Amino acid sequence: MALRSPDAVHGGSDQPEPADLAIGSFTSDAPWVVEPDQMVWRAAEPVVRWSVARELPELVRPRRLPSPGRLSRVVGRLAFTVAPWALGARRRGGTISRADLSRRLRVAAEHLGPTYIKLAQIISSGEGLFPEELVNEFKKCRDRVPAEPFHKVREVVEGDLGQPLEAVFSSFDRQPLAAASIAQVHAATLITGEEVVVKVQRPTVERLVREDLRVMAWLAPFLVGRIPIAALANPPALVELFGETITEELDFRLEAANMLDVARIFAELGQRNYVIPRPHPQLVTPRVLVMERIHGFAFDDVAGMVDAGVDTAEVVRTGMIGFMEGAMLYGVFHGDLHGGNLLVLPDGRVALLDFGITARFSPLKQQAFLRMVVGATMNDLRIQIEALRDLGALPPDTDTDAVIAELGLDRPPVDPTTLTPDEMVGEIQQVVKGLMGLGARLPKELMLYIKNMVFLDGAIATLAPDLDLFAEIARISEYMAERHGERIAASIGMEPTNVDFDFSGIKASFGVDPNSTSSLTYRDLQKRRKLISDRLAGRKLL
Repeated sequence: MALRSPDAVHGGSDQPEPADLAIGSFTSDAPWVVEPDQMVWRAAEPVVRWSVARELPELVRPRRLPSPGRLSRVVGRLAFTVAPWALGARRRGGTISRADLSRRLRVAAEHLGPTYIKLAQIISSGEGLFPEELVNEFKKCRDRVPAEPFHKVREVVEGDLGQPLEAVFSSFDRQPLAAASIAQVHAATLITGEEVVVKVQRPTVERLVREDLRVMAWLAPFLVGRIPIAALANPPALVELFGETITEELDFRLEAANMLDVARIFAELGQRNYVIPRPHPQLVTPRVLVMERIHGFAFDDVAGMVDAGVDTAEVVRTGMIGFMEGAMLYGVFHGDLHGGNLLVLPDGRVALLDFGITARFSPLKQQAFLRMVVGATMNDLRIQIEALRDLGALPPDTDTDAVIAELGLDRPPVDPTTLTPDEMVGEIQQVVKGLMGLGARLPKELMLYIKNMVFLDGAIATLAPDLDLFAEIARISEYMAERHGERIAASIGMEPTNVDFDFSGIKASFGVDPNSTSSLTYRDLQKRRKLISDRLAGRKLL
C-alpha cells in the first residue's frame, strides 16, 4: 500500500516546504515554524507528568473519606437516580431495565457537572465495551455541556497569559466553536495575523475533578455487583482507569507535548496522510492552549468529501494504518478518536485534533502489545493470552491453558446467528463469568486502543460500507509486514520467516465460519449484528 507522494500531499506547489516538516507531520501552510527547543512551555513537561502519576494513587485510593459536602451531593443524586429504577424497571429486566437505568444515569451526570459528564463522554465512545443502552444514552452528553460565560473565559486567558486579551489577540470569538466538559475552544486571530484556536479550561474544573475522583473512589467498592456497568470495567477499576485518563487532561502543557510527539512519530514513519496542528511556541499554559487552526470537512460529511474528489475508503485506511503504526512501533497514539476530533482536508489528508487523551505504553507493555497483534495475525492463542497477561489485562500468575479451557477457546468457533436467543445468552454469560473468575480487567492503554478500533469500525460504515473487511485486514497486514516486519519481529524476539499469516482467528472473531467465508463487507456485518441484537433484545445478560 503506497503512501501519497510529497507532490500529491502538497499539491505540487513550488513553494518551499516549512522547515518543521522534517520533524513533524504538520500542515504545509505554517503559521509559525516548530522548533521544539524554543518552545518555552516544554521544560515543565517531565515534572508535570511525574506529578500527575505520583498524585493519582492517592486520588483513587478506596475508602478514603472525601469532602462531606461533595459526597452528600453525589450520593443524594445517585440515590434519587437509582431508587426509581430499582423499584420499577429493574424488575422487568433486559433492555427495558438497562435503558431506564442508562437514562437516569445520564441525567445524574448532567446534574453533577464536568467530571461526571466527562466520564459519560468516555463511556459513550466505548461501543462494544459497555452496554449499548448506556453508550447510546451517554452520547447525548457530548453536546449538552453549557459554555462558560465569556467574562470567565477572559479571566482564565488573561490570568494564565499574564496580559490583557487584546494584547495577544486582534479578534477573539465570544461564542465557542465547541464546549466540552473540561474546556471549550474559541476561534481567534493573533495580533500578528495568524488564525488560531484557543482551548480554555473551565475555571473550577481542576478542583472539581479532584473532589469527584475521591468521591468516586470511595463509592465504587459499594457498587460492585449492584449496578450492571460493564463486565471488564467493574466500578473500582473503572474509577482507576478514568482517573488515569482525566488527570492528564488538566494541564494543557501535556496536551501540547503530545501533539509534538505524535507529529514527530508520523514524520519518522513517513506517514504524511495525517497532519497535526502546531501548538504555539509561547502561548501554552496549564489552562490555555493556543494552536494553529485547520479547516476541513467534518468526518461524517461524506457528500462534501465525495464532491471534492476525496477517496473516502483511503481516509479509512489512513486512520487504520497511522493509528496502528504509532501504537505498535512507538507505543504512543491518540487515545480519543471520534468524529469531533478529526477533520478531512480537501486533499484527503486527515487532521487529528484534541490530544488531551493520549495513550503511552511502557516499553514492556509495548512489547506485549506487539506480541498480541502478531499473535492475532498468526491465530496463536497462547501468544495472545500471554501478551494480554503482560499488558495487565490478566493477573501475572495466569495459567494460559486454564484461560483457554475456561473460555472454551479450544472449541471450534460458533456462528452466533445460528444460535437461539437462549443459547446466545448462555454463551455470553459463560464468557463473562469466566473472565471475572480469572480476574480480568481492562488496562487504560488497551481500553483506549479498543475504543479507537470501535470508532474506526464505525467509520467504515460511514465512509466505505462496501469495503471487504477481510481483504482490507490482509492488505494492512501485508503493508505492515513489508514496511516494518523486521523491526516488529526483532522487537518481540521472533524471526520474520516464522511469522505466518493465519486470519482464521480474526474471521472467527466476526462470528463467521473461517473456512467457508472468504469476504465480508461492513454492510453484511451490520446485518449480522442487527440480527444478533434483535435476538438478544429483552434478554437478561448479566
